[in-house]
Amino acid sequence: MARYFDIHPASPQRRAIAQTADIVRGGGVIAYPTDSCYALGCQFGNKDGTARLRSIRQLDGRHHLTLMCRDFAQLGQFVYLANPVFRAIKAVTPGSYTFIVPATKEVPHRLQHPGKKTVGVRIPRHEVTQALLTELGEPLVSTTLLLPGQDEPMTQAWQIDDQIGHDVDAVIDSGDCGTEPTTVIDFSTGKPEILRYGAGDASPFE
Repeated sequence: MARYFDIHPASPQRRAIAQTADIVRGGGVIAYPTDSCYALGCQFGNKDGTARLRSIRQLDGRHHLTLMCRDFAQLGQFVYLANPVFRAIKAVTPGSYTFIVPATKEVPHRLQHPGKKTVGVRIPRHEVTQALLTELGEPLVSTTLLLPGQDEPMTQAWQIDDQIGHDVDAVIDSGDCGTEPTTVIDFSTGKPEILRYGAGDASPFE
């Protein structure tokens, strides 16, 4: 069963964050809050963890997973951003957006879209997510915690633990973080295409 961490949403307890990071480094999969729904996450280089994320959500290889990055310095290691794209993304982050952009060679093929060689990236605003990313020193490979057959992402940690506690290694409870997923913007061609309207204001990209 998963370990259950009750972490304050505005002042994350350092010990609990460190313990969660150790689980991730040890190959674990976690359920954690973001500024737009709960997400499933694993360590960047964790091939088995990535497969577990896809298995829990029943996703095929063409579904973009997301690199949850702490800041632009970290994000820039994994994606190519032309100056206009950089400025457009910089203007709205951190926030509830996912951007589909060309991946660098630092991104394993299993995390890239097989045809487009792109990857999803985002920089969240949530304090707990930021604390965890800072502790890890690398991105989390993530996907929204939307289970097969459900219409909305899960929002309550105790329900997450009850339903999938046997499939993950840790669940972070930081209170309700909403049901609206990120706004998804595809920059793979250099020009913005809105793939999904969500929590982030899409008007700058219309």
